[in-house]
Amino acid sequence: MNDKPARPATGRAGRNLPWAFAIGIGLLALVGVSLVLAQPVFVGLVAVAACVGCWELARACGRADIHVSLPPLWMGTVGMVVCAWQLGTEATWMALFLTVGALGLWRLLDGGGLHALRDVLASTLLAMYVPFLASFVVLTYVHGGPWPIVTFVLGTVSNDIGGYATGVLFGKHKLAPSVSPSKSWEGLCGSVTMSMIVVTVCLWLLGAPVWVGPLLGAASALLATLGDLGESLIKRDVGLKDMGSLLPGHGGLMDRLDSLLVTAPLYYVVFSLVCGW
Repeated sequence: MNDKPARPATGRAGRNLPWAFAIGIGLLALVGVSLVLAQPVFVGLVAVAACVGCWELARACGRADIHVSLPPLWMGTVGMVVCAWQLGTEATWMALFLTVGALGLWRLLDGGGLHALRDVLASTLLAMYVPFLASFVVLTYVHGGPWPIVTFVLGTVSNDIGGYATGVLFGKHKLAPSVSPSKSWEGLCGSVTMSMIVVTVCLWLLGAPVWVGPLLGAASALLATLGDLGESLIKRDVGLKDMGSLLPGHGGLMDRLDSLLVTAPLYYVVFSLVCGW
């Protein structure tokens, strides 16, 4: 008689596939529901996600003895998202500058010290990486409504799906083994192809020029991959496999936001040019 506990079903990439699939569908449903409700619901969701992302990154920085000032960072996060919603791009930039000033002042009042400059620089990087980039999602939503957001989310998520499926089935040549051993050149090709197809279909349904789709899809996949590799580099430096355990089968929330954050400005700029915002 075998008394060993049953192990969760995992794929070749080491994920708990049933949980990963269920959580992924749940996150997409949450975004979809927020888009059909009032604007404050979606904006609030973006703000909460950005705050959680800042918290996960601050914990990771703590492993390297870097102190991130979370209270002013959270206040700045809400400020940037609200400014993007109510006042526009210029106000979002101003909110970023005020956040950086508040981070420096907070750290100074907290005692300064030998590593104060390093802590302020790390906190500034987090402010630019998470809430500032997340603000472009809100700007896209304010100017274009829900459908550009659907294109942005599906285009970026399809990058992950295409890369994962192709990498598991055909991946042999490592893309960046010292940073992310599971990524392959074959997976990157799958990411680009899948993203190009999905974005082209979405833009065609929106009535945008057809030639924009393949270009935006390819650029989105490449940026998303760079964002994923960048976060993997941070995790490797601090000795983490995942940014957290908030999402079973995925890791932390930042493990899902990394590619979305870096592609958000791209979609905003392209939609601005195509739609004449």
